[in-house]
Amino acid sequence: MRIGLQVPSFTWPGGPAQIGSTWRGIARDADQGGLDSLWVMDHFFQIGYVGPAEEPMLECYSALSYAAAVTERITLGAMVTGTVYRHPGVLVKTVTTLDVLSGGRAWLGIGAAWNQEESQALGIPFPPVAERFERLEETLKIALQMWAGDETAVEGRHYQLGRPLNSPQALQRPHPPILIGGGGEKKTLRLVAKYADACNLFDSPELPHKLAVLKEHCERENRQYGEISKTVLSGFTSVSEAVDKAAALAGEGVDEIIYSQADAHEPGLIDKIVEAAGQVEKLTPAGR
Repeated sequence: MRIGLQVPSFTWPGGPAQIGSTWRGIARDADQGGLDSLWVMDHFFQIGYVGPAEEPMLECYSALSYAAAVTERITLGAMVTGTVYRHPGVLVKTVTTLDVLSGGRAWLGIGAAWNQEESQALGIPFPPVAERFERLEETLKIALQMWAGDETAVEGRHYQLGRPLNSPQALQRPHPPILIGGGGEKKTLRLVAKYADACNLFDSPELPHKLAVLKEHCERENRQYGEISKTVLSGFTSVSEAVDKAAALAGEGVDEIIYSQADAHEPGLIDKIVEAAGQVEKLTPAGR
């Protein structure tokens, strides 16, 4: 069982002047403590269930690149990029740059996007949900093509790339792993089965059902279910509860728990998460 950390808030003591040093400390503590992954949200405004829109929110790939410079081994990703936020060719270049500069530690975390408020506020096109999923699938195809070194022109329904050159190439081969976030049963989990290396779901009573649906999609796509890493977002309470929760989730086949912690800056919190990680690292998820 692997343990990761998502940082969804940058509202910390000292205000904007202290965001850089606080973020650096969190990234270093997570890295040196041996956590598997570090994630930030790809939002431009704070989201409602964390805080008001006006709270500080960093652009995710700039924040991840900064984290790459102050860490050595932890993997880094967006949880998750809204597919409409960046042109696919630019997104692939961005994630590739993170992979190169981090020594091969980048993820492509991606989803169909849902935050209409920030898109409208910043002038980002926000098409209907069906089109957003079409754009998500086209983006996934373009990413795999560019990471394969195929410069054939792309003539998609939504995106046209005359020469999808990607130089330098990502260090991870065949490509940085792809995580698709979301539990939509008809579209999202089908795309996971078809294109992704990992899924991300909520730690909820619906989790076993979502995993069963994913398994069905894998069978239809002729994909090995065990090839896909199952990750869940959860919240950390205490070491003992985290250990018990990890055992239960491992029994459901979960490979990694990613703790989403707005209080990641609080002294001692990452130490507790690291302690729990040490106690659950030998858990083997069901089906492994």
